[in-house]
Amino acid sequence: MGIRFDSVTVAYDGNVVLDSLDLTVEPGEVMALLGPSGSGKTTALRAVAGFVRPVSGRVLLGGRDVTDLPPYQRGIGMVVQQYALFPHMRVDENVAFGLKARRTAKSETRQRVAQALEMTGMAAYARRHPRELSGGQQQRVAIARALAIRPDVLLLDEPLSALDAQLRSGMLAELARLHRELPDVSMLYVTHDQVEALTLADRIAVMDKARLQACGTPKELYRSPADEFTASFVGGANLVPVTVGRAGVSFAGAELKVDTSGVLAGARATLCVRPHLVGLGEGPNRLVGTVTEIQWRGATHRLYVEVDGHSVMADLRELKDPPSLGDVVALHFASDDAVLLPAGVSHG
Repeated sequence: MGIRFDSVTVAYDGNVVLDSLDLTVEPGEVMALLGPSGSGKTTALRAVAGFVRPVSGRVLLGGRDVTDLPPYQRGIGMVVQQYALFPHMRVDENVAFGLKARRTAKSETRQRVAQALEMTGMAAYARRHPRELSGGQQQRVAIARALAIRPDVLLLDEPLSALDAQLRSGMLAELARLHRELPDVSMLYVTHDQVEALTLADRIAVMDKARLQACGTPKELYRSPADEFTASFVGGANLVPVTVGRAGVSFAGAELKVDTSGVLAGARATLCVRPHLVGLGEGPNRLVGTVTEIQWRGATHRLYVEVDGHSVMADLRELKDPPSLGDVVALHFASDDAVLLPAGVSHG
């Protein structure tokens, strides 16, 4: 069952928090809603769940208009960041809650609970209470509860934000596995974490200031972003202002060879290069600047180099002899690794 937002607008006291959202989630697809706090992504999810009502537009599930239906009639499963488990109930009782509310037969309830717990790796914890579980285990129970009702649509609202980095990585792998085992379930996944979106989603919808900014596959948005916001929010990027020439662009007194097809000579534009595609030392498209910050990240060093008043990042394999603060260094990048974007109002 797919999800369709048909010009959905949500407002509180006249303040628009979701502005004319048009978006389709195909049956069986994982769509990540990615954006900063206040971008409208959670509001979009709540509109699908039935917790908020649009002031205009429609929400459709499987082609059926559910805009005016209460949540319990929509047949969806939902997982939130606080888990929302009942502390006085055992794990199996928590998972069975939605089934009992739907008056499912006891024999079928037992079967579905067992299947959901097995699928999430929590079968051995069925008789425990939430207080006896770790955060990751509680989140698995919350997912099992959502899956037990066998929803056609699964909504996940920042489901891993309360977990530490190691648990989050493990749960990402589990969610990816669940997606493979439930190929017919459409998932709408709200997150502000780029790694979660890039790892899990078939497509990513980038939200900002209550509006949809871009939508595409992770590779499309990462390799060929349409604008500065998408480039900076999906993976991080170097964004510097350039002037377009006939065979490339100019920046900081350097002539750089990049693809300028479709952009008029003399126009202002923004050059986008991912930090891991920037090399240290001599090479094509050479930029010279001063090292302002060095971050050791285990397997890599990140250098921040000021070039003509603009900070350029380079992510490099761990350097045995990294430069020092204040050193003048050369950076370079391949022509094919750069993308030209429409000029923005500000640059890093």
